[in-house]
Amino acid sequence: MRLGLFLFLFAPALAQVLTLPELRARTYGEGGFRVERVLEEGARFTRVQFSHLSDGLRVHGFANLPKGQGPFPVVVVLHGYVEPSRYRLLAYTTRYADWLAQEGFLVLHPNYRGHPPSEGAPAQGLRHAYAVDVLNLLAEVRRGAFPQADASRIALFGHSMGGGIAQVVSLVDPKLKGVVLYGSMSGDERRNLERILQWSGGRRGGELYTLSPEVLRQASPWTYLAELSVPYSVHHGLQDAQVPPEWSWAPCRRLKALGKPVECFSYPGGHLFQGRLDRYTA
Repeated sequence: MRLGLFLFLFAPALAQVLTLPELRARTYGEGGFRVERVLEEGARFTRVQFSHLSDGLRVHGFANLPKGQGPFPVVVVLHGYVEPSRYRLLAYTTRYADWLAQEGFLVLHPNYRGHPPSEGAPAQGLRHAYAVDVLNLLAEVRRGAFPQADASRIALFGHSMGGGIAQVVSLVDPKLKGVVLYGSMSGDERRNLERILQWSGGRRGGELYTLSPEVLRQASPWTYLAELSVPYSVHHGLQDAQVPPEWSWAPCRRLKALGKPVECFSYPGGHLFQGRLDRYTA
């Protein structure tokens, strides 16, 4: 039996699919924000664990709060895929969050639902539920959750899966000041689902066979790039063996053709910029 037919007949019921129009019609900020505990006191910043509500779930993350009065511009660091059952509060993207905090940014690093200690089930293929978590967090920041934050200056930094989430959020929240995409997933959700099916051996990404082409089109940020008002800075390693670099160059070309504010950079590295690439300047 073909994999697609098998998934269509036997896959469990999928979570609600949220298209971009549906996400834009929602309101965000469910309250329940609280600082759970201090994780670390450093010379330049304090790291705390926080939580808030999203779709009624308590979603956690950490914040790096620079020393001083502020107000500090805010960067929300969105991590890529980590097997949720193995996820820990301080993920691989902690080093990016720490560097940004040392440079004077107030940094938020959300876990997303289904990533311990956050409540709920993790997303399977389409990750729009994680975008809801981020949008609810942004609403809490703008309501004063962090008094030292400059809520008028918020940007996103998204790696891999987090880059795909950042694209969705930026098309729902035009108040963002910028988005940095780093080894990002595609803005075409069909491409993402095809790759997720491959990576997972068919365990995730079954939406590819259960959703209509029109729903996938409406769920894809690529469809709405002409409406984008947030500046993009796009970065990708030329030797990335996980996410094709073309997935970054395609929106770069399209955004430039549309006259949108975008800058694009390539690097002689893979999916993670490490070692000498940490110090690379274009």
